[in-house]
Amino acid sequence: MDSKEVIARRVALELRDRTLVNLGIGLPTLVACYVPAGISVAFQSENGIIGFGEPPPDGLEDPYLTDAGGGYISALPGAAAFDSATSFALIRGGHLDMTVLGGLQVDSSGHLANWMVPGKLVPGMGGAMDLVAGAKRVIVAMQHTAKGQPKIVEALTLPPTAARRISLIVTELAVIEPTDEGLVLRERAPGVSVDTVVASTGAKLLLDGDTPTMPIVSPERVAA
Repeated sequence: MDSKEVIARRVALELRDRTLVNLGIGLPTLVACYVPAGISVAFQSENGIIGFGEPPPDGLEDPYLTDAGGGYISALPGAAAFDSATSFALIRGGHLDMTVLGGLQVDSSGHLANWMVPGKLVPGMGGAMDLVAGAKRVIVAMQHTAKGQPKIVEALTLPPTAARRISLIVTELAVIEPTDEGLVLRERAPGVSVDTVVASTGAKLLLDGDTPTMPIVSPERVAA
């Protein structure tokens, strides 16, 4: 199981029945593949769809069914498509129960940077700013480091996405919760020590007693 799958399977355990959940582009879209059995979730993408599922099998892709990043998706029974104005009215109106976003950096206060790297071409800010500001819960799903450097840092060196603090960070090494007191290490991945998580993190982590092992959605628990 690679690191992205570990992250997606762990994030899937944060899904709640009968909720509206936005999945950002890239790694977050994998969460649609691991919805736990017994959970019914309506996935939303800001380009204008509610009710999408995991990517279709090879050869069955529909160029008119894509997520906001252009990746192929499937439409589940009852899915609805609409324009971007309606989609962002849902987001800005506070109707999303949760969003799962990728991240470039998260700082010690729980602020996210994920929309641009200065000096590099970026097509636009997308919906990240609206999603962090508007969703009831914001989960950042990202790898713990990039090119050997921590992505969880004391202070952002990249432009922040929003002024609001995110709700949870899930990486292949740990689950970390931003709080008023700081970043609390809630879980560690199977086979990963607390010392490894601390050494791989560029911000101080608060330890709350024994750190339990991170649960993930196992294959037999994924909805058919």
